Amino acid sequence: MPIQAIVFDIGNVLLEWHPERFYDAQIGAERRRALFAEVDLHGMNLNVDRGHDFYTSVYSLAEQHPKWQDEIRLWHDSWLAMATPEIPHSTRLLRALKSNGHPVFALSNFGVGTFELACKAYPVLTEFDRSYVSGYMQVIKPDTEIYAQLESDCGIPAAHLLFADDRPENVETASDRGWQTHLFTSPEGWAERLVSEGLLTKEQAA
Repeated sequence: MPIQAIVFDIGNVLLEWHPERFYDAQIGAERRRALFAEVDLHGMNLNVDRGHDFYTSVYSLAEQHPKWQDEIRLWHDSWLAMATPEIPHSTRLLRALKSNGHPVFALSNFGVGTFELACKAYPVLTEFDRSYVSGYMQVIKPDTEIYAQLESDCGIPAAHLLFADDRPENVETASDRGWQTHLFTSPEGWAERLVSEGLLTKEQAA
């Protein structure tokens, strides 16, 4: 099926997202393992991705765990230091696709407050033709509803969408809906897929 739009995830596709790495640098790997074992930071972040207020979510969780209060607050106060660095090759691919006239969308689990921070720090996130961000939509991948909302809004049949995401469960849901999919493991692999689909030349994908 001819591809009519390319859909990018953001975390670990356009921006690296490794909170554990950040905390290892801040408090050491041993204390980080203890923190993540005792406090459901990723669960809290998923609620932010569902549209819950960023500051309130982090700081209320910190109040529930006085032992880890300062460390938990870092999730809010140093968030940009976790969402880094940008993946330059992926940015080049996105811009090359746009230069070739291909519509490029975002479909990402991202909070409202965190997405606004990221857009200021990484201008590429403002360059999508359409952005489908879970915090605004109040539904997260891999819930089928977020994919259905994208399809309904853009009007492009599922079979004509090509979607890159780093999480197998998100790719699987898209594939089950009939989307063309790519499990993102590196920008080089994504570049090869875009070339193989005839969307970019090898030179454009470099």
